[in-house]
Amino acid sequence: MAQPAKRMVPPATHKGWALVAPAAAAVLLVPWMVVLAVTLPGSTKVDNWPLAWIGLDVLMTAGCAATALLGLRGDARARLTASATASVAVLDAWFDITTAGTGAPLTEALLCAVAEAALAGACVHLALSKGRGRRQAP
Repeated sequence: MAQPAKRMVPPATHKGWALVAPAAAAVLLVPWMVVLAVTLPGSTKVDNWPLAWIGLDVLMTAGCAATALLGLRGDARARLTASATASVAVLDAWFDITTAGTGAPLTEALLCAVAEAALAGACVHLALSKGRGRRQAP
């Protein structure tokens, strides 16, 4: 006797609509990257260069502090800040390496990237762990 076909249960409406944005962005970003690859100059002068780098490090510092404080309090939201901090660490490493000159600056950038990768790995571990938190996120 044949079994009845299983009905696919659609995701909750609000969740389904929320997933449309990243799906559309993934599709639309591909041709945009091609445009950038063809049109961007190989180098450029950047205003506020120190502020850009300091801002990235401020974000990483705030993420590390928030993750540590929330984690020590047993707050499950530490997983969210850990996830964001991992992203910032990877971005920092990427820009360190891709904007470094040759020789000593590139070596320094690669050494920093090792430390940032270790931080990102620890944050990903925290973000994916079940955690030992006493409280759940609201």
